[in-house]
Amino acid sequence: MSALNWGAHGGTPLHNLMQFFTRKNFLIFLFIMLLFGVSVVGMYTFFTSKVPGANDFFPRWKGAQLYWQDGIDPYSQTATEAIQRVLYGGKLARPDQDQVLFVYPFYTVFLLRPLVNLDYAWVQAIWLVIVQFSLIGGVIATLRLLDWRQPPWLLAITLLWAVIMYNSTRTIVLGQFAGPIFLWLAGTLLALKHERDALAGVLLSLTTLKPQMSYLIIPALMLWAVWHQRWRFVAGFVGTMALLTGLSFLLLPSWLTSFIEQVLYYPDYTVTPSPLRVITSTFFPELGQPVEYVLIALLLAVMLWQWWQLRHEATTTPKFLFIIGLMLIVTNSIIVRTATTNYVIMYIPLFLLLHTISQRWRGGNVWVAGLLLTLLIGTWALFLTTIQGDFEHPVTYLPLPIGLLLGLVWLAWGDKLRMVKGKL
Repeated sequence: MSALNWGAHGGTPLHNLMQFFTRKNFLIFLFIMLLFGVSVVGMYTFFTSKVPGANDFFPRWKGAQLYWQDGIDPYSQTATEAIQRVLYGGKLARPDQDQVLFVYPFYTVFLLRPLVNLDYAWVQAIWLVIVQFSLIGGVIATLRLLDWRQPPWLLAITLLWAVIMYNSTRTIVLGQFAGPIFLWLAGTLLALKHERDALAGVLLSLTTLKPQMSYLIIPALMLWAVWHQRWRFVAGFVGTMALLTGLSFLLLPSWLTSFIEQVLYYPDYTVTPSPLRVITSTFFPELGQPVEYVLIALLLAVMLWQWWQLRHEATTTPKFLFIIGLMLIVTNSIIVRTATTNYVIMYIPLFLLLHTISQRWRGGNVWVAGLLLTLLIGTWALFLTTIQGDFEHPVTYLPLPIGLLLGLVWLAWGDKLRMVKGKL
């Protein structure tokens, strides 16, 4: 039985927490906190005190501040105008501009409550460091999920890559919640692997802050939990969601209706497409929406079949990780609107493929380092050579999901060939 065993059989959470804080773990915790504090001060001194930003984060923080300090509904027109006046230099947004709505579940204000009384330059510094640490932590959790002990030189390259990869850097600069979502999702899978089911349920519930990143994996994991009778996982998720939504309804009874209205309005003022829409509308407009919908239906059918396959899989099996990886690629491919920042959750299938390469190819670790470097240079070069004013070119939405999908097909095909040769 592992030291930290929340949600597993035996031991109370307090007892397990005391076991976790051994001298070694306590020193590691202190080091991380010290590094976090130094990073925040550095971020403030050299960046956020001089350059206000994190524009994707500001509407959420400002909405939370308006609610906690003034009791203003963050979904209201009053809140929207207050946000717009800050981001647009005292003016309201034009109809063709980003309307910078709050457009997140109300319980986001609980997460941001500790930050609402701080100056925004410090808030921005704290949040950007949180996003950075989340990306690094998400990659570390993914490596542990795969039981991949990289040599120190490759681990250093991997953790640096986790921050300077195009999708990661964009996530940090914009202050996107995608970073913490990636960490919570990877943490969910790792907690399930070690049978810390209640903790896994709590972490999975937090991913609903950006439901467009977890709308497929949540029902899949709930079905898997029922099939495998992992009731603590279900209870952890359902209980946390009941607490978050219950408190939200208590504080703002109209929040769900307002949230849905803002979500439905979101596509009217955003230009972020999905990979399928880029293919069927931008590069091959003759295909149009009918073909897009057919492709979405086919991918959903594949996903439903994969969900059914999960009933036989434990969290430690390669097929379980394969299905999860495929699901995360499809999640970003079929939704009406996504963002290249959301692609950070696809680091999970990416490292699944890289781990396979490290095991099966001669000089595998060198190949992994080369592929990470290729991805880093390739994504940045594609962005810089195609940027249109302040917007990414739609082509930036294609390489990662398409490449990963082909990679998973290669992985599945290779495994089948090995099975056939083994039988022969």
